[in-house]
Amino acid sequence: MTRTVLVARLDNAGDVLLQGPLVRAVAAGADRVVFLAGPAGAAAAELLPGVDEVWTWACPWILGDPPAVDPGDLAELTGRLRALSPAEAVVSTSFHQSPLPLALVLRGAGVPRISAISVDYPGSLLDVRHSVDDDLPEPERALSLARAAGFELPDGDDGRLAVRRPLPPAAHAPGYVVLHPGASVPARAWPAGHCAEAVEALADAGHRVLVTGGPGERELTAAVAGTRGEDLGGATSLAEMAALLDGAAAVVVGNTGPAHLAAAVGTPVVSLFSPVVPAARWAPYGVPSVLLGDQSAPCRDTRARVCPVPGHPCLTSVSPADVVAAVEKLVSG
Repeated sequence: MTRTVLVARLDNAGDVLLQGPLVRAVAAGADRVVFLAGPAGAAAAELLPGVDEVWTWACPWILGDPPAVDPGDLAELTGRLRALSPAEAVVSTSFHQSPLPLALVLRGAGVPRISAISVDYPGSLLDVRHSVDDDLPEPERALSLARAAGFELPDGDDGRLAVRRPLPPAAHAPGYVVLHPGASVPARAWPAGHCAEAVEALADAGHRVLVTGGPGERELTAAVAGTRGEDLGGATSLAEMAALLDGAAAVVVGNTGPAHLAAAVGTPVVSLFSPVVPAARWAPYGVPSVLLGDQSAPCRDTRARVCPVPGHPCLTSVSPADVVAAVEKLVSG
């Protein structure tokens, strides 16, 4: 009988990429891994080694722009889970999210064993209630949950982030610098004017600069690329973005999904990191990186989506020259 394990992580692409070590540990002890992702994380789940199937579900208690609770939708998910009949489920959440609502749905679908990190009393909803130091890097935090559930990385697995290979064919000769000006929330974005100046400064330093962004960021990427960068806004799928980052000498990016995608392909990162969340947990994992940004700024640990401090000083304090110096340090290292 096939032993299926459900892994759930219901938020953004970067969050899903950070589950890579957990997924590989679960896959080493399961016959089949089904990943339950949110709409923004499904493409990232498809890239994770060890995932056999991806389900997409918009979760009313996790998403930043949540749908209304729909009893019919919950009933449909419960029915799908019951038909899947997993041997167990591992529910991964960020420190500020509760796994218990999903655990209730899973239990209602007949899942016999459920593991999660929970600070709240879970009653009969969890079989493994794991506790962990929240200052661990997120991949290590997730992997500790897998281990608590009884799953270990296979021999020879270094526990770093990874993506499925082969990636799509490269469209650019390797050795360029990628600058990704957008961010999932405004508080984590380096000002567009600074980004544009950095493109000019990087070009002056002899670098080819590719500017990336999602379909909704084309106006931003065009403005940032100017005449000296190559504008690739909206031009890549997530897998194609992984291939693009794989060929980069370095990536300049805020605390957002492409930072973790760069880490997953092993590319050094200049991290423009707003301290609204702790760098100890969310900085690029397992690759050479330079962290830029005032980590003691007043916005520290606020989890703000829009900067609460006039002038956004934690990131406006970073100059284009700082970025060029950081790129040079990573490229020469």
